[in-house]
Amino acid sequence: MAAAAGSTAATSTSTESTRQAIGYPTLFLLVLIGALVPVVPTGALVSSAAVVAFHQTAPFALALVFVTASLAAFLGDAALYWLGRRGLRSKNGSRWLEAIRARAPEERLEQAQGKLAEHGVAVLVLSRLVPAGRIPVMLACLLAEWPLRRFARGNAPACLAWAVTYQVIGILGGSLFPEPWEGVVAAVGLTVVISVAPSAWRRVRSAV
Repeated sequence: MAAAAGSTAATSTSTESTRQAIGYPTLFLLVLIGALVPVVPTGALVSSAAVVAFHQTAPFALALVFVTASLAAFLGDAALYWLGRRGLRSKNGSRWLEAIRARAPEERLEQAQGKLAEHGVAVLVLSRLVPAGRIPVMLACLLAEWPLRRFARGNAPACLAWAVTYQVIGILGGSLFPEPWEGVVAAVGLTVVISVAPSAWRRVRSAV
């Protein structure tokens, strides 16, 4: 009986180790790509990873999700900003700069520029937490000709705050349901609602 229990525990530990070996690099790559190409739902990815980590027995699983997600987001933002700066200095621009401009409506850009001029680096932290707020603020920083180093100093705490926020959403989802997949569904649903709510509210206001 004891041998069977030991075998089950060893199998469970081996399975968790395999998931971690695959899961963390995958999370890193997807968040990195999502920072460069803002169509990947990176918040939902972090929340889902946090749900899975919450149900694991590994003591540092949640900490590894936090470090992986925040580092990938920071590096992805830094790379996109660097590519945007190259586009500004180029006579013909670049497809990266055009992609940033395309995702920053004029109204949102003007708001971001005003807030950036008034509050400086603090706006970067908020931009990461507000759905669809990151790109307009990044473009405002580019147009203000912030050097990469200054942008990175402000973006580091922004990525940490972002990772914590979506990880907490995942932990809440994981704690409410006994099965990991149920928590993942709840966390993804909540992140989708959070991301869609501001744009839906703006449409309602404009219709009124």
